[in-house]
Amino acid sequence: MNITERFLNYVSFDTQSDDYSDTVPSTAKQMVFAEYLKKELISEGLRDVELDDKGYLYATLPGNTEKNVPTIGFIAHMDTSPDASGANVKPRIINNYDGKDIVLSSGLVTSPSVFPELKAHVGEDLIVTDGTTLLGADDKAGIAEIVQAMVYLKQHPEIKHGDIRVAFNPDEEIGRGAHHFDVEKFAAKFAYTMDGSEVGEIEYENFNAAYARITINGCSVHPGYAKGKMKNAGRIATELVRLLPQDETPETTDGYQGFYHLTNINGNCEQANLSLIIRDHDKDKFESRKATIQRVTLYINDKYGEGTATLEMNDQYYNMREKIEPIMHVIEIAEKAIKDAGMAPKIKAIRGGTDGAQLSFMGLPCPNIFAGGVNFHGPHEFCPVQSLEKAMMTIVNICAITESTLVK
Repeated sequence: MNITERFLNYVSFDTQSDDYSDTVPSTAKQMVFAEYLKKELISEGLRDVELDDKGYLYATLPGNTEKNVPTIGFIAHMDTSPDASGANVKPRIINNYDGKDIVLSSGLVTSPSVFPELKAHVGEDLIVTDGTTLLGADDKAGIAEIVQAMVYLKQHPEIKHGDIRVAFNPDEEIGRGAHHFDVEKFAAKFAYTMDGSEVGEIEYENFNAAYARITINGCSVHPGYAKGKMKNAGRIATELVRLLPQDETPETTDGYQGFYHLTNINGNCEQANLSLIIRDHDKDKFESRKATIQRVTLYINDKYGEGTATLEMNDQYYNMREKIEPIMHVIEIAEKAIKDAGMAPKIKAIRGGTDGAQLSFMGLPCPNIFAGGVNFHGPHEFCPVQSLEKAMMTIVNICAITESTLVK
């Protein structure tokens, strides 16, 4: 099985996570995929294959060197985003992409005029959706690359490496991917998440992140007799959103600029619910953003009465930079591995987060490497076959470089 076949097989599994679920994993269908992967890893000859009851899958490719080198790891997440359906994904391959508009089966058009990222992939073979679902390269591309790299290393024993640990986890898309990750059991000196986008990317800076859920409690009265009595929760919810800085949203920011992002709003006159995420690379600005959420909630209560707005807000993860900078050889290894695979390394900050951010604060330094997918979380997502192959070889190269340069 080549890497493209493996990836296409993986995206046939619906593994969408659910932010409103209290179970682990958040959806049972993630466990279905985990069980499949467990069998596949065993069949491919990996050792110590273990799937726990929370959907965390661990395995080992034993080393083939006499050197005493550190154990390293590779990690990817099994779930896909709640933002778009991951059910009945129908991918197709556009061979030798010509740089023009891509008309998907649904009639939706993926155009380089809207998605200029396409221009970098002219001449490549693009895996696209049919326009009704996301593709799932985030992060089934990462899983396919890790598994294929382990197969490649087994088939090429001349490439020396130490013990390699791999792990696949649920619920990254809802910020819980590392919550039950057993760092002690994983037992790696350092690891890489294969969860980035464009080829050559290495990321060891990410947003500080929090989520906020605000409930607006209204009072429903017949509109003909509502004066002085009605408190319209739906309208108050929209008022609260307007109190936030309107030029600090995902669609108006880039680079190191943070934002407030309204991810969901629903309700009626009696009650409304809002979900937001708060992001910033700078820790002080991050704390200031959280304070703004608290302040606008208090304003609503002052204006409409105590208890009108209730706020639940919690941190999700922090910027891993402070954990990676003391061990920059981990980044240097990845840079060389990417160069050896024929690419130019691109060190950039993530406008998002990965499980590696949380894991780095749990004692497992874990920068992020490209997986090759583009335009995640929607029907315009695509993944070049060549990017899958380059990411797979980057993993192979990291294993070989570690064996040749690091000794315990």
